[in-house]
This record gives sequence, structure tokens and C-alpha cells, in this order.
Amino acid sequence: MSPVDLTPALTSPRALAATRERIALVTEAARRAGSYLAGAAHRPVAPGPEAVAALDVFRRPLQDGRIDPREVLAELDAFGSPATVAQAQGRFFGFVNGGVDNAAAAAAVLAGQWDQNPSLPVGSPVASVLDEVAAGWVVDLLGLPRTATATFTPGATLANLTGILVARDALLARAGWDVHERGLFGAPPVRVIAGEEAHVSILKAARLAGLGVGRIETVPTDERGAARADALPTDIDALTLVILQAGNVNTGASDPFGAIIPRVHDAGGWVHVDGAFGLWAAASPELRHQVAGVELADSWGTDAHKWLNVPYDSGVAIVRERADLERATAMQAAYVASEDARPLMQLGLQMSQRARGIETWAMLAANGRDGVADLIERTCGHARTFAGILAGAGVELFAPVALNQVLVAFGREPGAPGDAAITDAVIGAAQREGTMWAGASTWKGRRAMRISVSDQATTRDDVEVSAAALLGAWERVRG
Repeated sequence: MSPVDLTPALTSPRALAATRERIALVTEAARRAGSYLAGAAHRPVAPGPEAVAALDVFRRPLQDGRIDPREVLAELDAFGSPATVAQAQGRFFGFVNGGVDNAAAAAAVLAGQWDQNPSLPVGSPVASVLDEVAAGWVVDLLGLPRTATATFTPGATLANLTGILVARDALLARAGWDVHERGLFGAPPVRVIAGEEAHVSILKAARLAGLGVGRIETVPTDERGAARADALPTDIDALTLVILQAGNVNTGASDPFGAIIPRVHDAGGWVHVDGAFGLWAAASPELRHQVAGVELADSWGTDAHKWLNVPYDSGVAIVRERADLERATAMQAAYVASEDARPLMQLGLQMSQRARGIETWAMLAANGRDGVADLIERTCGHARTFAGILAGAGVELFAPVALNQVLVAFGREPGAPGDAAITDAVIGAAQREGTMWAGASTWKGRRAMRISVSDQATTRDDVEVSAAALLGAWERVRG
């Protein structure tokens, strides 16, 4: 069969004009993005009230006619760029948000123009291959079982939800109950146990999975926020899901996996690990002892857009046995039938989906094992420096720094116990001043500031000027 001659369609005046317009617009967007990056490091981390108020320009009725895309882009830049939070410039320490690795950011620009849907390999061979490779690299880098299957999700909450759904269906299948055919009505109850410091995303995922937040049994934690192995119930059975944590969101501490997981497995239960950020400690030779035994679990949830510094959104759900994953997520229809080895729509909660694996592939391809380990270890070192400066000035440190989290409270005088009102006032003052940004938390009933060092762009200088800004805010509040 001779190829179709596409020359007339590709060289018509209309086609050429449309192509030139798109190229010009994308090029202009890249120029504006470069200008934004050049100035972001020199502005306050959080936008000022004037910039936020100016966003009202976007609150208008949708007009009837078209507007030149160049005008739309210019408006977006003029009013949107000043109202962003500078999360990737080294001095944003809130919410365990990572920055953006250079290779991953560049890949995102190219992938955005590819506009691929990898739900089936036929829809995008390149995105499917890069997803497969990136997923395999993640499993290998984290030291998880070779049988494990990783699949990208829209964040850690959906990664945890995927793991919990897989656990639910697997446990019920072992008990002779097919959730696919019979639903949950009348099903044997699945018992859920989690540490009392479990992240709120776990509670949300349990609710969405129909397991009921009020039915979750909690295990007391130690002074670091890690679940106590000696407090684990002794009557665990084959319908029990135990949810553990790699990286407490306040202290960075991890649950004792080696002491808990074998006991759950001996009873026939399932262990899921919420490792949104802390699971990446397994990629560091210096720090992987903190998550020793995590590879024994049955499923894991993590986030590449946190500590790995991949753009949003890039959660990762990982399941030890692929058959368990497919039981919970696969679906069939004639128009999407596939005999491919890795149809993503059969390995997760979405059909159509963004090609999320591309940016993670680029980050790992550019940095390798050594680069990822350096990122993890360097940011943990910055956290220890941060804690040392603040504690040396008389700020209360709630727990030793385990990974990249620093938890502190400010007293009425240096060396005095942290005070809730003073701590909140210092947080507010620091956020308004703009040198750095960190948010509030509550730790065992006490108000605290949580500093998360997760951005690859953070330097020791960033830590020192940020700590100085915090101490200055504390002095102003006391005065």
C-alpha cells in the first residue's frame, strides 16, 4: 500500500498559519516562564495582599466572542505570576512540598506539547514505555520486591486509596467474597488498624473505600510519633488491614516495620504503608535503616512530587502482586480491549490520564541513584542545621530530627517552653515578612511550627537566612 500524500493538508495556508501561531504562542509562554523563574527568587515567598486582590480581574462573566490567545497569555502572566507562591526557590518549607528538578521541569514542558494519553499503549507508545521504565526504576530504587507493580496516580491520597482498595478486595477474596460481583453489602467486615499519628489522607482513603473512619482502631505511638509494636492488638486475623507509616508528617519518624509486618502476615492480614515522603529514605544508603523492613509490606503509597521534586501531580501506588492490583482496578470493554503487557487503565483508578511517568523518568534518568541519594541526604542535613540554629537560640525542639522535618514551638522567652499564642504569632509574622514560609501544626495537643526541607533548590544559605528571619519574627512578637 502506498502512503497517503499529506502534502496538500500540511501545506495549505490555513494549516501553516495554525502551526505558526501555535509555535509562536508556545515560544512566548516559554519566554514568560523564563522571566518568572529569573525573578521568583528575589521576591517574597508568599504573594502580598495587593497581588492576591488583583486576582479579581479573573472573576468576570465568560464573554461571547474570542480573545487573541496572546492577550490571554499576557493577562495570565501579568496577574497570575505575581500571585503565585514561590515553592521551588529554596525557602518554602510548608506541607512537605518538594520543588522542581530541572530535568523533570523541562520534560514537563515537552510532554505538555506531546499531550499524550497512555491509558493504553496504542494511545502513546512513548508515554507507555517511559511509564513502564520509570515505575520499574522507582520499585528498584526503593528496594521493594521485584514482583511489585508501580502505577502513577494523581497524588499520594489516590496512591493510598489504591493500596487500600487493593487490600480490601484481596482480603475479602481470600474469605470467599467477590467485591466485583457482590459489592460490599453483606460482606464480612474488614478490620482496619493504624497508628494514632496516621495522616488525614489515610482517613479520607478509608472513608472512600467504604471502610469507615469511625471503625479504624488506633495504635498508640511513642515520643517520636511511631506506632508502638508492643501496643499492636494480639488478635489480628485474616481479615485485618494494618496501615503503617514511613515518615511521620511532623517528625519524620517511621513505624517499626520489621517488628510489626511479620506478625500481621502470620495472622494472614495485609499491610499497607503510607510513605508519601518518608519512603524515599530507602533510596539513601545513610538513611534507609530508618525504614528497615518496609519492603515486607503488601502495598505502598508515595509521592514523586514531594521529596523526589517531580512536578505535580505524580503519586505512585505500588502493590506486591500484580494480580491483586488488577482485581481491584481492571475493567473490560470491547472498545478498550488490550493484550498489551502494561495497559495503565487496568492498573489504576483512571482511564484517560496524563502521562505522569514522563517527568519521573526524566528526574531519575538525569540524577541516577547517587543523585537521588544526595537529594535525600542533603535536605536532611539542612533540616538538622535548621534545628540546630533554632534550638541554639532557645526555641523548643519537640523531637530529634529524623529525616527532613523540624518541629518547633516558640516561648515567651528563649529557653521557655513553647507557647501556642506566641508560636502562632511568630508563624504569622514570618509568613508576612516573606523571607521564608512554614506553617502550623499540632503535636500531641501542642501548637507547633513544622518546617519541611523538601526542595532540591534549598541551600545552607537559604536555611541560615530563613532561620534568621524566624528568630527576627520571634523577637518582634516578644517585643
